[in-house]
Amino acid sequence: MNRIFLDVHALQTVPPSNLNRDDTGAPKSAVYGGVPRARVSSQSWKRAIRTYFRDEHLLDPGELGVRTKKVVELLAERISRLDPALAAEDALRLADETVRATGLKTEVPKRKADQAKDGAPAPAPESKYLVFLSSRQLDGLARFALDGAADITAFLKDKKNKDRAREIADTRHSVDIALFGRMVADAADISVDAAVQVAHAISVHRVENESDYYTAVDDENTEGETGAGMIGTVDFNSATLYRYAALGVHQLAANLGQGLREDEPRTEPVRRAVEAFVHSFIASLPTGKINTFGHHTHPDAVVVKLRTTRPVSFVAAFEEPVHSDGGGHLREAAERLAAYVPEIERAYGDKETTLTWVLRVGPSTQKLGALGTESDSLHDLVTAVGRAVADRLEEPA
Repeated sequence: MNRIFLDVHALQTVPPSNLNRDDTGAPKSAVYGGVPRARVSSQSWKRAIRTYFRDEHLLDPGELGVRTKKVVELLAERISRLDPALAAEDALRLADETVRATGLKTEVPKRKADQAKDGAPAPAPESKYLVFLSSRQLDGLARFALDGAADITAFLKDKKNKDRAREIADTRHSVDIALFGRMVADAADISVDAAVQVAHAISVHRVENESDYYTAVDDENTEGETGAGMIGTVDFNSATLYRYAALGVHQLAANLGQGLREDEPRTEPVRRAVEAFVHSFIASLPTGKINTFGHHTHPDAVVVKLRTTRPVSFVAAFEEPVHSDGGGHLREAAERLAAYVPEIERAYGDKETTLTWVLRVGPSTQKLGALGTESDSLHDLVTAVGRAVADRLEEPA
């Protein structure tokens, strides 16, 4: 298959907020172009994207996975649903042995084991790290466990059965596993290379964090009782962010394999996954301190490029920080991007094989419209990109 990359770029302005905190509770930051910038980590936004898949019903639950240490408990629940007559402790034992057969290591956390000594129920074993498994993989492992329920230890001594367990854990990946990958230190052969790379979002301009001093009043205080019930501080900043992600469509297709449904062509699950990712990348938002700041915004401008060369970030357009001069940052950021993109594409791009779409809002982003085909709405953009990806996949290698 030919290499196919999808680059997604966005300019998004957020008001006073603390989307993604560091270990001191302050908004994360970075130095770029010699000045401090606001930063939102890639991990924070990837989590928001994955949550958006589920919350907005962009994908069927069967096309999604779960990332948890409680994989034994989760598998035992599925085993019990398939065989309600099975005792809970037997389902748990079958689940633990099956999880171990895939190459994952499990143990009862010491904290929970100590609690059990005090009379609490015996806790379920957990994996030593977060494990990402698809819904279909968990269902397959549950059926596998019941195949050996009569004597699971003897069943798993057969190498063919053990290999089958690992195969179940490494096929029929969910869309989120296919996109974001899976790293398994103890069983590297069932790791999955991520199809998506997400950059840390950074502000296009210099940013200094600020601190808000707040107080809370005790509702039951009488008139004679003065002072606050509590006081505290919260750090925040505001910024116009440049956001970027690169999706290797060919890697996504390889990760998904023959697809998630038996009755559809291979291009169809890839198209659905691409559309869900583009939609979620654009519309999702990290929720750090969101009840405090209510920072609900959408990107002011989105540029999507489908290319066959290699991923290209346009962050260098903002290496020299944008200066507002009292008039905001968005207009100059959009103009910088509109000037930089044609230059980088002239030097390194391939005009014949690159497609570009633009979704923008308001007069400040007007110059970006010349970069490609303008879409009227997020739905139109997502549909056009998905259709183009499917067409590319059907082209002969």
